[in-house]
Formats: sequence, C-alpha cells, structure tokens
Amino acid sequence: MTKVNLVEKFQAIFETEQTPETFFAPGRINLIGEHTDYNGGHVFPAALSFGTHALGLKRTDQKLRFYSLNFPDLGVIETDLDTLDFKETDNWANYPKGMIKYIRQQYDGISTGADILYYGEIPNSAGLSSSASIEMATGVLLESLFSLDVDRIEMIKIGQKVENEYLGINSGIMDQFAIGMGKENHAILLDCQTLDYDYAPIQLADHVIMIINTNKQRTLSGSKYNERRNECHQALQDLQSELDVKDLGSVSPDEFEQYKHLIKDPVHQKRAKHAVYENARTIEALQKLNENDLEAFGQLMNASHISLQEDYEVTGIELDTIAQAAWDQPGVLGARMTGAGFGGCAIALVKEDKAADIKEKIKEIYLEKTGIDASFYTAKIGDGARKL
Repeated sequence: MTKVNLVEKFQAIFETEQTPETFFAPGRINLIGEHTDYNGGHVFPAALSFGTHALGLKRTDQKLRFYSLNFPDLGVIETDLDTLDFKETDNWANYPKGMIKYIRQQYDGISTGADILYYGEIPNSAGLSSSASIEMATGVLLESLFSLDVDRIEMIKIGQKVENEYLGINSGIMDQFAIGMGKENHAILLDCQTLDYDYAPIQLADHVIMIINTNKQRTLSGSKYNERRNECHQALQDLQSELDVKDLGSVSPDEFEQYKHLIKDPVHQKRAKHAVYENARTIEALQKLNENDLEAFGQLMNASHISLQEDYEVTGIELDTIAQAAWDQPGVLGARMTGAGFGGCAIALVKEDKAADIKEKIKEIYLEKTGIDASFYTAKIGDGARKL
C-alpha cells in the first residue's frame, strides 16, 4: 500500500482533511542466536525492508484512537491518556497503549491524545516480530508528534518493558533492538547482557536469504516460551553452586562440559546446553561472515536448528519439515527456524539462481507432509525505525 493510499485511509477513518505524519518500523529476522537473548548471550538479527507503517495526528483533547488496517473488524479502538492500563478487549492496541503509558512515565510532553493508524506488512504470528515493530513505530511517532527527545536505546528498553511488564511475556531485548537500530545491508551482533553491539556487513554475493513462513499460527505468551526461560534459570542456579557466572551466556562450551553434572534435571541440562553452544555459534558466525565464508556460516545455521530441535525442543513438525526439505536441495547453504519457534518462520541461505526451484521443491514437500501451504519472501535488509 502506498503512502498516498495510507494517508487517504487515515483521513477517511478519522474524518479529517489534515495530513498525518508517517512513520515506519521494520520487522526482523534473526540470522542465528535463538533463545540466547534472555540467557545473557549474543544474537545476530537484521532489520527487514518490510514492517509496520504508523500514521498519526495530535488531537486537542485527551482521547487516543487507534485503527489497524490489518484488523478492520475491530474498528477504531478508543481510550484516553488516563486509562492506559492493559485491557484484554483492546486486543492489538495494547502494544501502542503500553508504549504511550511508559514513555509518558519517563518523558514530559505527551499532554494531548492522538489519532493513529497502523498498517503492517508482516504476516501475523509469523515470528518476524510484528509486536516489536508496532512498539517501535509507536515510539518514533510519539517522539516526533510531541517533540520528545527519547534516547533510542531507552526507547528500545521501553519496548521490551511493554512485553515483559505490560503484557507478561518474558522476552529478551533482541526484537526491539534490531528494529530500533537496524542498518541497511548489515546485521547486528548484540551482547544482550551489556547491549554492546557491532554492525556486520551482509555480503551474500550470489546468494539470498529466503524467508519461509510455515503459516502455522503461534502465540508467544500462550506457548512454552516462559517455561523454557524458567528451565534455563534453574540450570543456571545449579551451575552457580560451583561456577561464578551471572548467566548462561557467560559459560563457554568447555566450562559447560566440565560442570554440566551440576545440573540435576536432564531436561534443564539440555536447555542449558543449547543456550551455551548457540551463543558460541553466534560469535563464530560473525567471524565467518567477516571472512566471507558463507559455507561455514550455513553449517552454523544448520547446527543451530538441530540444537533448537533436539535440545531446546521449540521447533515442531512444520519447522523441521521445512528445514529438512531445504537441507536436501542443491544450492542451499544452510537453513534454520528463526524467532521463538512453535511455528512461525524458517530462513534459508540459498543460491540466487536456484531460488525459484528451491522454493517450488520445499513448497511441494511441505504441503505433502503437513497439508499447509508455505509462503516465501526474499529478505532485503533495511534500516531501523524512522520517520518517512
């Protein structure tokens, strides 16, 4: 949908002739480093060229009106500046409400309401981070509409706080960070403990990143996400009986092998093994990309998926079928699930001139095994949240 179309929709829905300001926040993929963020490890995400558009106009009263072109049946969702607490019936609008609530707590300047229209190009529940995209689009919109001076890292932390405290999802900071700090043709190696980060140029030569949507709906809060987080916490506590570490991201694979006997529960031991080894793979992945060794990078992607399948157990038949189908195709250097798992998307690093054949083959195998049609996108890596 073009910017002109979105402006016209805004004017029709909110019955105004004024022209709203337009903002954009991308979706994200994580190239490698899954379920390491809340374990204090490294992640390696990149912002996508598609995401969430937000158009806004300040009002003269205290009213807030939200409308999403993705959920037209829900109509305009209304509240005001004094009633920003979470409300089940407000559905998707809880994401912007949470951002407004927490930004108001930290920054002066939001003294009136606003009309805001959203249009998301990210498939719902695809695991490409539509929720963090809405949060960051709202953040840059508020910053501009109300002339706030919000530090970008602070805005990212507020987005995470919306997930953790407002919505009760114990997610890490990766999604908001990738979306807030994304840079065209670069991935970000982020230390989730310190928030130190490095941009890594993504030079794929004659390869492309293919995103494959399982089209299996997943809901993060209703999934086993919080359970995995607790299992890792238990494993860490066992290790801390002898090891002086503050998180699993601080444990090397060698240390893990030496001290894993301290983790009493075999399931917790498997969860910790994934967190430790995945963190090591992620650091190695940056090195391989810097050396232009795409084959080695692809192997790390494959090892990541197998660990998520066997040790972390967050893949499921849909993601495993897609990964296996991709591995079996000539021209695929690597494939893995991306995001929290339990559905959502996989990514594959594929030879550009074989991409069409690879897509057809994966589509056919996946449909035959699951009865579901997969969707495909070629990922272009874009800039972070901004005013258009």
